[in-house]
Amino acid sequence: MSTCSTASQELDEPLAGTAATARTWLLLEQPGPWGAKALTSSHLDPALGRALEAAAKGTGVRIALIRRPGRHADSRTPAARQVYAAHTLPGRGWVQSATIREPKDLLDLDFAALGRGEHRTFDAVLGARPYTGDPLALVCTNGKRDRCCALLGRPLAAELAASGVEGVWEVTHLGGHRFSPTLLVLPHGYAYGRAEAQAVLHVLHSVRQGRVVVDGCRGSSAWERPGQAAELAVRTAVGEYAADALAVVATRGAAPRWEVTVAHADGRRWRVVVAQGAAAPPRPESCGTSILGSPARMDVVEVRELVTTALAS
Repeated sequence: MSTCSTASQELDEPLAGTAATARTWLLLEQPGPWGAKALTSSHLDPALGRALEAAAKGTGVRIALIRRPGRHADSRTPAARQVYAAHTLPGRGWVQSATIREPKDLLDLDFAALGRGEHRTFDAVLGARPYTGDPLALVCTNGKRDRCCALLGRPLAAELAASGVEGVWEVTHLGGHRFSPTLLVLPHGYAYGRAEAQAVLHVLHSVRQGRVVVDGCRGSSAWERPGQAAELAVRTAVGEYAADALAVVATRGAAPRWEVTVAHADGRRWRVVVAQGAAAPPRPESCGTSILGSPARMDVVEVRELVTTALAS
């Protein structure tokens, strides 16, 4: 049986520069089944889901539903739900955790502040505290959106849970079904594709040490797609894997060509030229459609370190 993920892998479609973009993630536990658009097609009140989508629009906050791996029973009786908010900008990242009984309380949040990386209102409204547990491994398993996410994501989430990974959750949507199984790792916000359990365990071990694994990495959700590809290219070129060492500080141009400036915490900078190409030959971008497409790919053309010359006094 051919799927969008097998086609992508057989055609060796590159992963870099394909992560969903979100500087801040808001994650709400919602048991039970999920539909294709989970915020409005799950056991969450659809009116609330629409209101949350509207509140987050344009703020840099991306909302997703999460649930523990395993059976997805939902008794629909009020119960405590886990909520996380995570900001992913290097050097300014954080993860806050809360438990709530009324999901509608999320409407009292200041979404613009969350998008800017401020969590004071999140803490005040929900009684949140800094999250100090294992890194969060969010595996996309929403088969109603794409069957690959269920066929490949659910077994991965189950295997990680069985391996003792306490931070593993199933999540509704991370984009890029054809890279299934996909996952997002917090606190640093790097996404991975075609993930296998052993590789994920290595990623999580590295996260605990404040490091990034670039193998299988789609990019950091903190950056737009050209920046994701550029940052990963610099990491590979100079062997820098500390999570907070690099930041995308400028992106100039527009599709199909950008110049991205990547800065190191020690002051070094690189100019990275990224070109947008079309993945060929045409392939299914999702199992939910029979239409063949040529998804955009981010190709790094050049990585050049910028030399700063000190002016003589």
